[in-house]
Amino acid sequence: MDGGLRAYSSADGTVVWRYDTNGEFETVNGVRANGGAIDGLGPVVSNGMPFVNSGYISLVGRPGNVLLAFGVD
Repeated sequence: MDGGLRAYSSADGTVVWRYDTNGEFETVNGVRANGGAIDGLGPVVSNGMPFVNSGYISLVGRPGNVLLAFGVD
């Protein structure tokens, strides 16, 4: 997993969730989007929903252009 997110257990530090952001995504408006390197601030959480940009790099890494939003299914 090159570009990705991980959530860790506050009890013992084990990884409880992971998501690979390095790839192509279907978007809400139908515009093609690709994730890549995560170079900058980490995820933002609003109303219990995490948001992260993937592919917006400044120096090195895989370029892309996607804002990912995660919810509970």
